[in-house]
Amino acid sequence: MIPIHLAGVSKTYGEQAGARPTGTVDITVEAGEFFTLLGPSGCGKSTLLRMIAGFVAPTAGAIRFGDKDVTRTPAHKRGIGMVFQNYALFPHMTVADNVAYGLRLRNVAKAERTAKVDKALERVGLAGYGKRRIDQLSGGQQQRVALARAIVIEPEVLLLDEPLSNLDAKLREETRMQIREVQKAAATTAIYVTHDQSEAMAMSDRIAVLADGRAHQVDTPRKIYAEPATAFVARFIGRSNVVPATVVSAEADTATVRIADSDVIVRRHPDVPVGPGQAVEISLRPEALRVVGEAEATLHGVVSTLEFLGSTAMLDVDLAGSTVAVSTPDIDVAQGSRIGLAVDPRAGWLIPESADV
Repeated sequence: MIPIHLAGVSKTYGEQAGARPTGTVDITVEAGEFFTLLGPSGCGKSTLLRMIAGFVAPTAGAIRFGDKDVTRTPAHKRGIGMVFQNYALFPHMTVADNVAYGLRLRNVAKAERTAKVDKALERVGLAGYGKRRIDQLSGGQQQRVALARAIVIEPEVLLLDEPLSNLDAKLREETRMQIREVQKAAATTAIYVTHDQSEAMAMSDRIAVLADGRAHQVDTPRKIYAEPATAFVARFIGRSNVVPATVVSAEADTATVRIADSDVIVRRHPDVPVGPGQAVEISLRPEALRVVGEAEATLHGVVSTLEFLGSTAMLDVDLAGSTVAVSTPDIDVAQGSRIGLAVDPRAGWLIPESADV
C-alpha cells in the first residue's frame, strides 16, 4: 500500500473544442485508503483520475506514488489496476482469459497465472466461472470480472471510473460493498470516481467534493454531511436547506443567528471569524428541523407541499423569505397549514462566508 500525492495538479486544453480545464488540485490519499472523487458531470473528476492513471499528462503540478514522482511515467509502468465504466472486457475471450490478460503481458508462468486467476475470481465471488464467455454473464458479473482483472496483478493503486453506472439501483447497492471488501482484502490504495452521493458516502474513507475543476472539500463522509465547507457542498451532498441568516452573537464553536425574524443557535467552525450583523448562510438538513407546538417553536411557516414517503413525510415549509424542507414522521399536517419548527442546535451549521468563489 502506498499514499498518493497530487501537488498543484491542473490540466488545460487550449482551444480544443468541448474540453474543460481543471483548476489546481492538492490532495493526499493515504496508503490503503478508499478515496472518492465526487462531483457533477464536467467537474473534472474523470480527468483527474486519468492523470493519476497516466492516460492524460497534467499541464502543471506533480503526481507522486509514495516517494516516487510518476508525473511523466507511462501508465503501464505505474503499477495501477483500472476498472473502466464500460468494463472494457474482451468478448472473444473467456472469463479466465480476460482476468489473466495483464498477467500474460507480464510474462507470468502459466501455473502461477492459473492460480492467481482462480484466487481473483474467488475473491469477487465468481469461482467456477472461468470457462464462461463474457456474453453469458449478467452486467453485475461482468463488473466483477473487470474488478478481478484489475486486482489479479496485485496493483499498488486501484482506480475505478464509475464502475457501477451501468447497473440498476438494487444491483449497485449489492455490488458497492463487495468492491470495498475486495479492495481491503487486496490491501491496495483505491481512488473511485462517481457522481452518486449515496454511493460515495457509503463506500469511502474520505471524499473530495469537486466542482468547476477544484476541490471544495476533502473530508470524511460524516464531516462533509454535517459540516459542509461551502454552500455547493451543502446543496450537493444529500438534501439540505441553505438559508440566509444574520449573526446575532458568536461563541467559541456556536453562533446565534437570525433566520426569518427568529433567533436560532447553530454550530460553526471555531477558526472562521464571525461577528454581530454579519450576513451568513446556514446549512439545515431536513432532519434537523422538527414539527413542534407553538410553545417550543423557534421558526414558524406555512406548509406549501407535502410528500408522503411511507415511514416519513417531506414537507416544504415557507418561512419569511425562504423555503425549507422538513423530514418528519408526523404526517398529521395539511398543505396550507401554519406550523412551528424547532431547530436541533447540534445539527445546524454556519457555512464559512468566504468558502465559495
